[in-house]
Amino acid sequence: MRILITNDDGINAPGIHLLERIARRFSDDVTVVAPAEEQSGKGRSLTLTQPIRLRTIDARHHEVVGTPTDAVIMALAVIMKDAPPELILSGINRGANLGEDVLYSGTAAAAMEGALAGIRSIALSQRYEREGMGNEVSFAAAEGWAERVLAPLIQSEWAPRTLVNINFPPVTADAVEGIKVVGQGLRDYGRPKLDERVDPRGFTYYWLGLGKVPHTAQAATDLEAIEQGYVTVTPLHLDLTHQPSRATLERLFA
Repeated sequence: MRILITNDDGINAPGIHLLERIARRFSDDVTVVAPAEEQSGKGRSLTLTQPIRLRTIDARHHEVVGTPTDAVIMALAVIMKDAPPELILSGINRGANLGEDVLYSGTAAAAMEGALAGIRSIALSQRYEREGMGNEVSFAAAEGWAERVLAPLIQSEWAPRTLVNINFPPVTADAVEGIKVVGQGLRDYGRPKLDERVDPRGFTYYWLGLGKVPHTAQAATDLEAIEQGYVTVTPLHLDLTHQPSRATLERLFA
């Protein structure tokens, strides 16, 4: 089985090194194609107004000066064009991708690009509790449970144009309650936090941060399950059509 690994934290992130080690338990044919630098929050963005640079580190490791979506495109169109991957693993992200996070996440976006190409794709993320931790994030739950959650997914059949979003709770491996298949939650909006500053020349600038988000975790969602200590598994699909609204709109324009 040919496996492509990518992420949005950059090719030197600890999470991608862990994911590569885990992937090699399933296959010897593992290729890493990832952004050269962190691309968190880039979502499904493409690099259209400047060249995409590709650098080969060795036969199995390549870095792309671009977004996570760019990295997957380069992998499929250039690096692995003669032997496409049968599985794409994106992550393991430093920080959770729960609820509406998947709309912003470069980790999820890379998996979406794989699903769009008809390749089974999985996004993996490790939640952590404290802000401002830099790279000092424990991947203990991911390290202890990633193989267990990936094995049955790899062996199963998938619906076309779907992907799976996995999140690991911020606990030690032995404290994980288990694996729970849940729906995508939705927080009460209020996440963006602007930090206003002044540069040495007197001009105002801003850092966009992610503040604490009030949320009402619905039953059986990823938001609730991860609070309970579960590894969350959420199936996603690329069709954004809200089917219940179609009949209403059709009547409006009849």
